[in-house]
Amino acid sequence: MERRIDFWRERQMLCGRCDHRWRVDLDWIDRWEQAEETCPGCGMTCEHEDSPRVTLDSGDPVLDDDRVAQFAWYHTSTQADWPSGDFDSAAVLAAGTGRMMDGKQRDSACAARQRAKALHVGTYEAAVHNMLRRIRDQADQRSQFYLYRVCLKPSVVVREGWLVDPGNFLGDVRLDEVCPPGVEVARYLNYHEDPGGLSLALGRDAIASVQRIAVPLPDTWDGGWVRDAVAALEGVSGTVVPAAGKQARFMRPSSPRAVRGRELGAFLAGRLPVNLRDQFASAAAFAEGEDAEQWARRTSSLFDLIDDPTRVLTALDQQDPREI
Repeated sequence: MERRIDFWRERQMLCGRCDHRWRVDLDWIDRWEQAEETCPGCGMTCEHEDSPRVTLDSGDPVLDDDRVAQFAWYHTSTQADWPSGDFDSAAVLAAGTGRMMDGKQRDSACAARQRAKALHVGTYEAAVHNMLRRIRDQADQRSQFYLYRVCLKPSVVVREGWLVDPGNFLGDVRLDEVCPPGVEVARYLNYHEDPGGLSLALGRDAIASVQRIAVPLPDTWDGGWVRDAVAALEGVSGTVVPAAGKQARFMRPSSPRAVRGRELGAFLAGRLPVNLRDQFASAAAFAEGEDAEQWARRTSSLFDLIDDPTRVLTALDQQDPREI
């Protein structure tokens, strides 16, 4: 069962001091985060420890335990076989984890830590938001991402109630800390992706099947924006323009084509919800020497993930589920 996808929807705020609850749009939240708005109940700004925060919608159907497994859940990853039953410790070891151990002991300990972590699934909006955040914050712009639609087992046992986002600064959650014995899924209020939405922390055994597509979709049609963007990029010189000013010797010079590409990406970003604009602009960055048409098609497809997810859902519908 699909829920209505709406990146622009209003959110509920709850003040930690006076318990005032009210609805706001994303532009209000953006102003509030810059201390330009206050709680209507007590006048508190965002700078206080118990200041208002986004909270869940009391009418969210996922609050009904019996309906959690009825909904489709989503996840984005650079793993082509998520959630893999095998863990390859090489990537973690390359980053320095467990270097003081030797051989099999090191690999085994590293794999055990990874398997103890909960998996995360959430709304379609949260999955797209997560991908854009990773592109911006983790230099994943050139990585191939996959969007997974997740079907839970009908018999899954859901933890009563919901948690405040339990992730650490890396977003990791130990499964046994949120799912006690006999419990397979825990709901939590997501503050970082699709703020105010409910996401799930769960183990691999709670998943019945997944469907997967590569994103952005590679076959974006040659729409008006794509044609105009290609024409604009091909109409400027590729000559590198030296940077000006005192910091010029420390700055990498940009070509007029790269500058134009950033302007085109910023135009699309300006049409998106305010909480996604920076991430989208980073994901749509035009690289020196990049093929203009390839960039325009990819950027347009990224935009359509948010602006018109219909094609994405249709593409997922055409994929055979992979049982877990």
